[in-house]
Amino acid sequence: MEKKPQFTGARRPAPAGGPRPAGRPGQRNRRGPNDRTNKDPYVTNEHIRAREVRLVGDNVEQGIYPIDKALRLAEKMELDLIEISPNAEPPVCRILDYQKFLYQQKKRQKEQKAKATKVVVKEIRFGPQTDEHDYNFKLKHAIGFLKEGSKVKAYVFFRGRSILFKEQGEVLLLRFANDLEEYGKVEMMPVLEGKRMIIMLSPLKQAPKKETPKGEKEQKKTEPTEENNDQE
Repeated sequence: MEKKPQFTGARRPAPAGGPRPAGRPGQRNRRGPNDRTNKDPYVTNEHIRAREVRLVGDNVEQGIYPIDKALRLAEKMELDLIEISPNAEPPVCRILDYQKFLYQQKKRQKEQKAKATKVVVKEIRFGPQTDEHDYNFKLKHAIGFLKEGSKVKAYVFFRGRSILFKEQGEVLLLRFANDLEEYGKVEMMPVLEGKRMIIMLSPLKQAPKKETPKGEKEQKKTEPTEENNDQE
């Protein structure tokens, strides 16, 4: 096979969409138009299409800037121009390190999830022919669940031909809700789902008890009544 002659002339310049040359030492490698992915939650730098933006933050003089001036400010500070409120008029932007900004946002979301109260649902199962002893035993458990702040999902399970007693199951669940009215409220009335009739109860919010200061208690004890004064 004949060897193809190797081209030794000058190389053509890289296309616009190709890799960019490395920057000078100490120069920030800014994200270009082709660097953004669909996973980016925020629009940054040259991707911002507005003609002017409102800059906010501690590191800039807040106000409305033309987009070119805002980009120059970000480049001068070796940071990113981040569009945080695209629906505002004009869009609101901040000049920050984009990766650091994303890290802070993720950290804040984790903290919010940790603070959010997790709703716990406890299930209690009845049969259509539940006796009184079993009923009271499960009622006691339900009271404990509601006191600790959990929701209670009680249901009557119908097996085979016992579905004929669905009216009896509904009466049982309504009695159950009535016996728990001091501890929980009905969130969902009895409803038949397949072989189960379900009722949902959520705990009542207990009002905090008002504590009287110790000084007032002592004062009430030591203050003589009018009857005592008259007797003296």
